[in-house]
Amino acid sequence: MRNFGARQGRAGRRVDHVVKETDGTRDLASVARTIVDSNMYMTLATADAAGRPWASPVWYAASGYAEFYWVSSPDARHSRNIAARPETAVVIFDSRAPVGTGQAVYVSAVAEELAGADLDRGIGVFSRASVAGGAGEWGPEDVRAPAPHRLYRAAASEHWVLDPDGGPDRRTPVAL
Repeated sequence: MRNFGARQGRAGRRVDHVVKETDGTRDLASVARTIVDSNMYMTLATADAAGRPWASPVWYAASGYAEFYWVSSPDARHSRNIAARPETAVVIFDSRAPVGTGQAVYVSAVAEELAGADLDRGIGVFSRASVAGGAGEWGPEDVRAPAPHRLYRAAASEHWVLDPDGGPDRRTPVAL
C-alpha cells in the first residue's frame, strides 16, 4: 500500500484574503487557483444509481484547474457510484481556516475510471504530484488489474467560489 504523504510546496498556504485588482475589484479566479494549488485533499461527492449521496475525501493531483486525478479501489463506494452515475461535485478547502475566514472552490464535474491513452497521460500527472509529495512514483501497472487501485479523473465543467461581497453563502462562478 502506498503512503500518501504531504506535498512539498502545496500544503500550508492559506487563503486569508481576496486579491484585489488595481481597479478595486476582487480577483475571485485567483482565489480559486490558490485554493487548488495549496491543498492536498478534495471532497468528492457522488451518488449511486438510486440517487443516494456519498462524500469521500481523496488526495488529488490537478492538471491545470480543469482535471483532478486520484487513485481508489474500484470497490470503494465512490468508485462504484461513478461507474453508475458519473456526474460528481468536488469541494476543495482548507479545513484549518479559522471560523468565518474559510474559502472553497466548488466544482461540477464528470468523473471516470481511466484506461488507454487517458490512463497513460493521467498517471504521469498523478505520479509527478506523488513524487513531489514524497509518496513515490506510480506507473500504469499500479492502476491496472490485478492491482488494487485504479486511476480516476474528474473533468470540471464549472467552478465557483464564495463571493465575500455577495452576502452569506453566495457562490460566484469563476473561469479557470
